[in-house]
Amino acid sequence: MFSTRDNKTSDLDSKTPPRNSTPGSSDAEPTVPHPPSRQASPTDKHPLAKAKEKLKEGHAGQRFVIVEGVPGGHEHHLKSARRQEKLSDMLRDMMLMGKKKAPPVEAHESEQQLSLMSGWVDQLKKEKEKDNLAGDKKAGPATAATLVEKYGKCQEIVGRGAFGIVRVSHLRRVNENEQLFAVKEFRRRPDESDKRYSKRLTSEFCISSSLRHPNVIHTLDLLQDSKGDYCEVMEFCAGGDLYTLVLAAGKLEVQEADCYFKQLMRGVEYMHEMGVAHRDLKPENLLLTTHGALKITDFGNGECFRMAWEADAHMVTGLCGSAPYIAPEEYVDKEFDARAVDVWATGVIYMAMRTGRHLWRLARKDEDEFYERYLEGRRDEEGYGPIESLQRVSNSLFF
Repeated sequence: MFSTRDNKTSDLDSKTPPRNSTPGSSDAEPTVPHPPSRQASPTDKHPLAKAKEKLKEGHAGQRFVIVEGVPGGHEHHLKSARRQEKLSDMLRDMMLMGKKKAPPVEAHESEQQLSLMSGWVDQLKKEKEKDNLAGDKKAGPATAATLVEKYGKCQEIVGRGAFGIVRVSHLRRVNENEQLFAVKEFRRRPDESDKRYSKRLTSEFCISSSLRHPNVIHTLDLLQDSKGDYCEVMEFCAGGDLYTLVLAAGKLEVQEADCYFKQLMRGVEYMHEMGVAHRDLKPENLLLTTHGALKITDFGNGECFRMAWEADAHMVTGLCGSAPYIAPEEYVDKEFDARAVDVWATGVIYMAMRTGRHLWRLARKDEDEFYERYLEGRRDEEGYGPIESLQRVSNSLFF
């Protein structure tokens, strides 16, 4: 097909009489001077850059955008907001919606318990109870001079958990941009001695600080405040965590979930190559940057299953992690492969991203009807419905 520009050119050529190039000829057409061409300014933007800017303007407010010509074929645009603010806003909206519209009667109670929202509400209740017992450090840690000098003053809270709380420290220096760090303030367990408390925290720090990978959180330092409590300093991820993202979105798009899953598997592969198993993989422990980079965090349950001088992995024992993500062998076997436990958890995380729900509450046949259905479905030729009904993962997941 021809362009409009080509057609116009052809019409002009057919109507314009042939020019006589002989000087002095009477029928020679006067030469029409062409306007001077505009010189490119050093400040002019490349056409590709202009196109990308227009594309971004058109997709303003979207957290995941398909963009041709960029690495991966897509971009993430996550808002920089505190996790607690996001969760508080969702709780407020949920309460307002509850007042206006009651939940449908036909919704099965056990089905509702599989929702991520149900798990989040239970988590908030537990955290509130622990804060009431231990006392919330609203004024921040009793920071020692070393912590303030190196990483700035701890301010707003961005996360809470069984371990304690996470604050953002702001480091301001003359003629330099402000630097932000995440400071994890560890809560002492009930009746925990100083020796056991110190051993537990230094063990976690030794594991996390030894790992260097784009999809593993960068742990910088372990310091004590003036009260003797430990604070772990890490890089700050302004995009929040995967749990909050899925909770707010309902569920993720196929390519969006695939991108996060690919990053998760790269991080897990690296950890296992280093002889480390996480043993508590869940969306809450997967942090995000505003550009969609995923980073594994919280190595409180981490375990070394192979030392640097060892060739073979040794089995591990004990039950740990969050119930929906715990592998079934942890309930029935005295010893098991820690790597398989992590891989099991990644599959459950992927299903949570794609569906916005847990597959089951507990991976025990006699205690959870949904896990029992899963086992029965896997025996069928057609497979387990909730998994088989999903749109297949994109080819980019494997490259």
